[in-house]
Amino acid sequence: MKRLLLLSAIVGAIAATSASAAPRRGIPSTLASAITLDRVSNTVTLPIFRGEAPGREEIFFILTESSDFDDAVRRGINWSPKLLNALGTPAVQRASLEGADHHGRFSRGSTVHFEAGVDFSQKRLVVPGPNLFPVDAATHAGPIGDPGYSPLFTFGDGVVYNGGQIANESGVHAKVLALDPRHRTATLQLTPGFYEGRDVLYLSTDASVTQVAALEDSTFAPNLGLAPEAGSGDPTSSARLAILAVVNGPRGATNPERQGVQSAVAGEGAPLNIIREQTHCAEPTDTVNCSALLYSPLWDLHPVAWTQAAVDAGLSRRLTSHGEVEALFLAGLIENAAPNGPANQDAEILGLRAAGVVINCPPIFVAP
Repeated sequence: MKRLLLLSAIVGAIAATSASAAPRRGIPSTLASAITLDRVSNTVTLPIFRGEAPGREEIFFILTESSDFDDAVRRGINWSPKLLNALGTPAVQRASLEGADHHGRFSRGSTVHFEAGVDFSQKRLVVPGPNLFPVDAATHAGPIGDPGYSPLFTFGDGVVYNGGQIANESGVHAKVLALDPRHRTATLQLTPGFYEGRDVLYLSTDASVTQVAALEDSTFAPNLGLAPEAGSGDPTSSARLAILAVVNGPRGATNPERQGVQSAVAGEGAPLNIIREQTHCAEPTDTVNCSALLYSPLWDLHPVAWTQAAVDAGLSRRLTSHGEVEALFLAGLIENAAPNGPANQDAEILGLRAAGVVINCPPIFVAP
């Protein structure tokens, strides 16, 4: 199987870093560090951490991923070894630590000094295009990362963290519903989607293209677009993983088949995107029982659209798995909405093309 062959080159290295893991200790599908998770309102309350950046004074950020297995288990966050492939690129900013714990690690009592922060003072603008999506070029994000900003950071010790910045003196991230600096918590809005027919809730914090950041109501972080590599989820070289977005799915806020970016732009609800992999890992050296070996929070946008013939024939419906999308693509009912992008070689989404957009979307909950 291509997936297993693809992973064989890195299993040895991962085994070396996770050999000390206790039996039965793994990464769950629901973010273990979540203080509360409300599946009715699609919100989560997470611990927050303190940082500083030039010109930004006090910063608060969340922590959702670590590239180190033991660190991820200890913190109750997602494990994403593929983030190591972004080291040495502007997609990962350097940071230094003040106030380490007795193990030399950062904690909620530490201060992380970043190279760059975020300007939260601007207002986003979404201008629908003639067919709602693509949106008009005037569309732009509100929050904008300072030069050098990325939610990914490292202390230079070979570990990459995903720590989206959510507040500073200029304002707060649009996904923040409540911020409690005293108790170091934040409640954030989640976005629903699907994975292999199951419900998913993920947190969209940053995007590499301003129009997409505006649609996601997130931070414009162009440095994320320099993470390797568009159209590839190869764990030996890429820090990305595909997310499939249907452009022109069925419309109508109360339509049970509703889905699509056009529907979202029209204000009917979330686009209900389809993620390619989840975060679960029962055994870090077992490629069958560890989805996290392929997982990354850096979603590589692969937009697709129902063909006009499929729409005219009344065949469009809600799709909830990448397998459905690939089958319909091979049947000629779904087409690439980014026809000039690089074609993915993943056997399960073979030929679907990337749009050259990275969205930072850590899954917080994946239904059993």
